Amino acid sequence: MTLRLRSLTRDEHLTFIKGKPSVSFLQCPSWGDVKSEWRSESIGWIDETGSVVGAAEVLYRQLPKIKRYLAYMPEGPVIDWFDGDLRRWLDPMLAHLKSQGAFSVKMGPPVVVNRWESETIKKAIAAKSARRLRDLPPDWTDERAADVNRQLRRLGWLQDQTAGAGFGDVQPRYVFQVPLMRRSLDDVHSGFNQLWRRNIKKAAKAGVEVVQGGREDLRTFHEVYKVTAVRDHFTPRPLPYFERMWDVLNAEDPERMRLYLAKHEGEVLASTTMVTVGDHVWYSYGASANHKREVRPSNAIQWRMLRDAYALGASVYDLRGISDTLDENDHLFGLIQFKLGTGGQAVEYLGEWDFPLNKVLHKALDLYMSRR
Repeated sequence: MTLRLRSLTRDEHLTFIKGKPSVSFLQCPSWGDVKSEWRSESIGWIDETGSVVGAAEVLYRQLPKIKRYLAYMPEGPVIDWFDGDLRRWLDPMLAHLKSQGAFSVKMGPPVVVNRWESETIKKAIAAKSARRLRDLPPDWTDERAADVNRQLRRLGWLQDQTAGAGFGDVQPRYVFQVPLMRRSLDDVHSGFNQLWRRNIKKAAKAGVEVVQGGREDLRTFHEVYKVTAVRDHFTPRPLPYFERMWDVLNAEDPERMRLYLAKHEGEVLASTTMVTVGDHVWYSYGASANHKREVRPSNAIQWRMLRDAYALGASVYDLRGISDTLDENDHLFGLIQFKLGTGGQAVEYLGEWDFPLNKVLHKALDLYMSRR
């Protein structure tokens, strides 16, 4: 069946993704409003009956001084990746993006390749039998992902190797998720390791209170977030970024974004943001103070968010990016170590892929990015 592609209205886009399992919040029309330094467009694949059968939120970033763009679809597009003939989806997309002035296209197929259970990873770390997740046999593999990989290479797409570590301007290839479907809250809690259960209990005993905040509390979140940025050596986003995120996500859906604050003796010690689309819930940003860490506010706030995600009917609680390192001496190891305590799964996606529509400009962009 032939597919054509056209721009979608915001309502058409939202109608299509409503009810679809695990559509990323980065593929909602509101995300284009968050990324105000990019131009955005909703595009849709239309079948012969006139129905929308696929959609994407495209972000266009202009090259300095010339009117040519990088077209980027983070964690998208939302199409039938296992159709067997990706050309019929991707060819009209490339033609449309080229007509919009794109010189290069970057996308992140939401295709899961592998999953590793916490116990598998913990055993490998203890035995020092693998330095990276990719060296560790997975507990589950989707063979269809290999076919998607082969098709993309055959069609001229290039895998972005910078996404492997899980950090930077690209979306993480490796994430950590806690499955909630067909589990009780008691099951989830008993899946935590002993340290996590003890820390949750310790926070409750110490009187840590976790509350849901409003837009006016973003300033408090941001103060703690700046402390975290100094401690963890990253450049913090400015407060207006989070205010814009709050405004546009919640204008699209009042339950899209939440803010949580963990308080002890009236003082905010940790704060987090949570995003929900359909049955998928993400822990998106986290911040914690340098003092009173012994009362374990970070464990308390995660347990509250997990319980709320469960109450919302979520099938998965997504703790977002991890590095694939299993080396205890690696500075990124602490992230996977903290998330392992939830008893969830490390998940590998297909990663991000590039298609150079103009090879000279694409190579110039690669050179620029490598020197940043």
